[in-house]
Amino acid sequence: MMVLVYYIKHINHEIQVFEPFSILGLEPRASDSDIKKAYRRLSIQYHPDKNPDPEAHNYFVEYISKAYQALTDPVSRENFEKYGHPDGRKGIEMSVALPLFLLNIDGASGGILLLGIVGVCILLPLVMAVIYLSRSSKYTGNYVRHQTMSAYYYFMKPSLAPSKVMEVFTTAAEYMDIPVRRSDDEPLQRLFLSVRSELNLDHKNIRQEQAKFWKQHPALVKTVLLVQAQLNRESAALSPALLGDFRRVLECSPRLLEELMKMAILPRPSQRYGWLRPAIGVVELSQNFTQAVPLSARKTAGGFSEGFAPFLQLPHFSEAIVKKITRKKVRSFQEFQDLTLQERAELLTQVAGFSAADSQDVEMVLEMMPSITIDIKCETEGEEGIQEGDIVTMHAWITLKRGNGLVSALPHAPYFPFHKEENFWLLLADSVSNDVWLSQRVSFMDEGAAITAATKAIQVSKEGLGSSLKEINAAVKEAVEKVRNGSRLVMGKFQAPAEGNYNLTSYCLCDSWIGCDKKTTLKVKVLKQSRAGTRAGDLAGEGLTVEDKIEDEEDEEEEGFDDYESEYSEDDEDDRGTNTNGVVGNVSVHEEHSGSSSDGEE
Repeated sequence: MMVLVYYIKHINHEIQVFEPFSILGLEPRASDSDIKKAYRRLSIQYHPDKNPDPEAHNYFVEYISKAYQALTDPVSRENFEKYGHPDGRKGIEMSVALPLFLLNIDGASGGILLLGIVGVCILLPLVMAVIYLSRSSKYTGNYVRHQTMSAYYYFMKPSLAPSKVMEVFTTAAEYMDIPVRRSDDEPLQRLFLSVRSELNLDHKNIRQEQAKFWKQHPALVKTVLLVQAQLNRESAALSPALLGDFRRVLECSPRLLEELMKMAILPRPSQRYGWLRPAIGVVELSQNFTQAVPLSARKTAGGFSEGFAPFLQLPHFSEAIVKKITRKKVRSFQEFQDLTLQERAELLTQVAGFSAADSQDVEMVLEMMPSITIDIKCETEGEEGIQEGDIVTMHAWITLKRGNGLVSALPHAPYFPFHKEENFWLLLADSVSNDVWLSQRVSFMDEGAAITAATKAIQVSKEGLGSSLKEINAAVKEAVEKVRNGSRLVMGKFQAPAEGNYNLTSYCLCDSWIGCDKKTTLKVKVLKQSRAGTRAGDLAGEGLTVEDKIEDEEDEEEEGFDDYESEYSEDDEDDRGTNTNGVVGNVSVHEEHSGSSSDGEE
């Protein structure tokens, strides 16, 4: 088709207009005698009796004779003047502009060429379109099977424990398509013995549990074992065939975990909220999967409330090394990070037995780990206080800092062989009721997109409040500077619930690092709905001064509240920080917690 288009485009074909005077070599106002003289002269030159050349004969009949007839015959002259030709009105011929070499081919070669053109230009695009449409109908925009999404939605439950999240994760249709080979039986049996302690089998009935495990669908059994091979760093013992399946499991995992997270925080029609507990479990699984750390490492052990998991993502670390560190009363990963460079080097070289090069490797990874801070507030724009049914706007600035000064970076994940970006999930949730009020994925990779989004959000917000152009420009300039310094603006809206005081928690969860999550607690006070324009009057009528409000909030703080935590950790009352209050409108930001979402109240 491309060759035909090029050929037709470069064909030079001029449309010739019938001009009798020009054909006879005369001026337009020539007399009848001049016309006859010219005709005789050209007849001597082109008449068939005088010139045997066939082209001369055609020229004489088609042009010279008709030109003479158009100028001398009354009927022909009238046709020429009306229609531009002595023969009268000419019909218009419509035809396909094909090259002559296609029309001059005879026999079988012509049929083969025609079939080739039809196949390449018609059948091939049609087949490709059918294949594309059939494949696209099976996948979502994130290249995840619709069947997988249905399974995730069905198996997702509000009380789903973090250890049970993996059972839902492995039901993906992408994993069910993994081939099952008889040659894999023996390597899978050896792998099962290596990771058996991580499969949550009942040790009291271990034989029955093992038999029940192997009776599952063969593709599901293989997927579970390959996932455990990643978590326990057992991939080196896999056979070449299993290693190909293992890489396939790893390659699909980021997309599947992202969609599983969306299923956890998807607002259910009856409740209007997503679920916090399974959402934390999905992020924890993603962290462990990326860093190749077993889920059991999150259990409280060795004096560590958060387990060994954060340490195992550092190079050269093992459980034995972590136990040596506990002798120096380093009880958390945060305490280990807070040590000075010299103190940490002495601890690693003298206690853990690391070389200077090994210690430097640890420092390099620590400098890559992100540190997150959250500045969040909730308010009803243009109104004082929050009333039932109001549309509440959440403004959150999430700031990322690293020891090496970078903002956008790929995580240190030597056991994950594919491209993996850091993603953060901001959740505004009520940990007591397990409800996620707002959720949004945050990325620090694209600074330009973040500047555009923050600028647009600030402009819309300020214009809605009736701010002047100068104020809008100043706010936009400040927002752009924040983004360039490593902050991201997250805005969302939700409808205020019934009247009452709500203890909310904002979670910023990283899907790539263990121990880098951040929590911030805040209180939202929802007032009883009143008539429009009477908010200030209602507040004044209650007789609450600024001091009274602060006292009420202090009383509410003493009541305390419970958080959903990872099942692998326990609350550590001794490590709780001191609460500090900052009142923003009717929302009080109480404290910021560092560490994993499984840190308890730290």
